[in-house]
Amino acid sequence: MKKIVQLYKFLLIYLRQRLNRLQYMMFVAVITGLIAGLAAVLLKTFVHFLQEWINRPVKNDYIYLLFPIIGLLIVVLLKKRFFHGYIEKGVAMVLRSIAGKSSFIPLSDTYKHMVTSAFTVGLGGSAGLEAPIVSTGAAIGSNTGRIHGMEYRERTLLIACGAAAGIAAVFNAPIAGVIFAIEILLTETIVSYFIPLMIAAVTGALCSRIILQESILFNFRLREAFDYYNVPFYILLGFASGFVSLYYARVFKSTEKKVVGITQRPYQRAIVAGIFLVLLMAVFPPLFGEGYNTISLLANGNPQGVVEKFIGREYINEWGLLLFAGAIFLLKPIAAGITIGGGGNGGNFAPSLFVGAYLGFFVSRLANNTKWLTLPEANFSLVGMAGVLSGVMYCPLTAIFLIAEITNGYELFIPLMLVSAISFFIVKHFEPYSMETKQLAMEGSIFTHRKEDNILSQLRVADFRLEQYATIRNDQSLADLVNLINNVNKNLFAVTDKDNRFVGIVELNDLKGRLFDPSGLAQAKIQTYVKKAPAVITPEEPMKKVMEKMDITQSWYLPVVNSEKEFIGFLSKAIIFEKYREALANQADLYT
Repeated sequence: MKKIVQLYKFLLIYLRQRLNRLQYMMFVAVITGLIAGLAAVLLKTFVHFLQEWINRPVKNDYIYLLFPIIGLLIVVLLKKRFFHGYIEKGVAMVLRSIAGKSSFIPLSDTYKHMVTSAFTVGLGGSAGLEAPIVSTGAAIGSNTGRIHGMEYRERTLLIACGAAAGIAAVFNAPIAGVIFAIEILLTETIVSYFIPLMIAAVTGALCSRIILQESILFNFRLREAFDYYNVPFYILLGFASGFVSLYYARVFKSTEKKVVGITQRPYQRAIVAGIFLVLLMAVFPPLFGEGYNTISLLANGNPQGVVEKFIGREYINEWGLLLFAGAIFLLKPIAAGITIGGGGNGGNFAPSLFVGAYLGFFVSRLANNTKWLTLPEANFSLVGMAGVLSGVMYCPLTAIFLIAEITNGYELFIPLMLVSAISFFIVKHFEPYSMETKQLAMEGSIFTHRKEDNILSQLRVADFRLEQYATIRNDQSLADLVNLINNVNKNLFAVTDKDNRFVGIVELNDLKGRLFDPSGLAQAKIQTYVKKAPAVITPEEPMKKVMEKMDITQSWYLPVVNSEKEFIGFLSKAIIFEKYREALANQADLYT
């Protein structure tokens, strides 16, 4: 193994000498795409194997219901024994690492999301594999960049490359992978980013195409062409997708929070959550696992197949099937919230596709049951997937191109655009940030699409050169202040007490009349003329909050004090603007 590592190091040295910066980046993007693609293929294959094993013919048809409990217990055990009892999950973890100005993700993230999500979803947990695949791919990109000596911006790009390769591999959809990386992870997109992203995504998709069997891949063949007469109903589906997406986000977060609050003991929580899942899945079997198998039934025109394991399937008629589908898409966010709250690891990408498919089927079947219309139920199921994915994950372009790619064409492009756009417009009106990133975005812990806030979030008070203004104690006299004025060219002074704690400020303009009367200066105490600072800054304060304080108080200078209330210096707007311009200049094209 040591010899292999040494040989690779020699290869890197050789390549750095022979390749320019862009060529070397392409090489690393291929490596990232290959490793992330193989990781996605491995995870998908293992989960497929587990579910095939669970669904094997047995004497008791309902024995499979025990596996979600076993899956949650295994994941809790793994987290406690090997991962310190906690795993930061989802896209928010990736965004936080990028905004932390490091783009370093721990090496353990290259495998812990795979292992825990495999047992969660493979054994029946009602969650998706895509978020763990994105986390794994991002971690692979980060660590590949570190090994290959990349700087911060290049590591950030490789994080996106890893995520794009993962999505491309799991869906065999390279365009969707690239767009997902740009739409979700790279809030600042430069033209030169597209080439490494495309190379990584194509590499990941090739891994999937070469290794995975077609039965494991998630794809469909359209049975009916797009009919523009159905546009009003697609618009209706867009509105329904938007409001169902809001419902999904709120119910999921509420359910997850309630399950977490059941008990502080993780094993007990896993058992209780598992029991709830068993009860739900016993009545509504499609809630078991990712649910892609039942989505395939809807998209391929076989809706009766979704009730195959339903206890009262012989009593299901056309309206009964409609009510069953409605209950499914309303209960899926509850099942997903129970799974994640109970200790499982998974994401909302697959559940949102699942909900969208059932919603699209519900809308079209409702119209068809009236006997006045004949809507293509398979097409509506596919377009509904894009609508809810767009609304839940805040990625309308990813939703459009993903469904276009998995249906092997662009026949449904117009309804996909309509439904995704309407759904996204509705959710953005009510919630500016997705459920996964809302809290972190409000705290300024992640980048958003507001460029000014992103630049400010990278700056820290401690990074600035503070203006070292002269200080004077509050027990000194005005005569001491006059001596100080003669020695410094300032008109603002910080006032401290005998323990060097900040008390307030004294401005020369407030004292002009008094200083021109020399009598009694030695007796007049500074504390009489001290006034409270408009605002005070601490070294740990976010720069966005600092700028808000300066804007509100209309101050050009504000004092900085530490946790002990000791005066450190003044921070000026001029210095902040200078740093801001430097950060803006550093966001130029990587390869210019």
